[in-house]
Amino acid sequence: MTKGAQTREAIVDTAVALAFRVGLGGLTIGELARAQQMSKSGLFAHFRSKESLQLAALARARETFIDLVVRPALTAPRGLPRIRELFERWLACGRDGVPGGCLFVKAATEFDGQPGALRDQLAQDHQDLFDTIGQVCRSGISVQQVRPDVDADQFAHDLYGVLLVFYLTHRLLADPAAETHARASFEALLADIAT
Repeated sequence: MTKGAQTREAIVDTAVALAFRVGLGGLTIGELARAQQMSKSGLFAHFRSKESLQLAALARARETFIDLVVRPALTAPRGLPRIRELFERWLACGRDGVPGGCLFVKAATEFDGQPGALRDQLAQDHQDLFDTIGQVCRSGISVQQVRPDVDADQFAHDLYGVLLVFYLTHRLLADPAAETHARASFEALLADIAT
C-alpha cells in the first residue's frame, strides 16, 4: 500500500469514529482536518467533497460490520447455529459501541428523508442486511432446522427489530436489562421458526 493510500485509510478510520459521535451530517472536511491534525486542503485532495468523505466513511463502516458480524456468522454451520452466531455478533457490535456497526442506525434516521447518494447507499446497505438475514434463515430451512413454511423476509424484519430496539434501550436509555430483553426476544423468534 502506498503512503497516500495508508494516509487515506487512516483518515477514513478517523472519519468513521468521528461520524459515530457527530453523525454523518456532522462529518465535514474541516472537522476531520482538526481531528487528523491536517490541513483542509490536504483532506480535500483525498476526498474532493463532503459527500465523498461521508460515502468513504459509510463504506468503511460497512466493511467493519461485514468483517465483525456477517462474515464470521456465515462460517457457522447452516441453520440455527448460523442464525445464533449472526445474532450474537450483531448484539456484541451494538453492546460494545463499535462505530462501524452503530453508524448505520444513526445515519438511517439522519438521512431517511434526504434524497441523494448517501440515502441511496444507506438504503442499499440496510436492504443487503435484510437480504442476508433472509438467506441465513432460508439456509436453516434447507438443513431442516427451520420450518419450511417460515417467511424468511418476515424473520429478517423481526430480527432486525429486536436489534434496533436493543440499540435504543442499551445506548439511549442505558437500560441495564436491554441485553436480557433482546436475548429473550431472540429466543422467542428462534422457538417460533425452529422445526
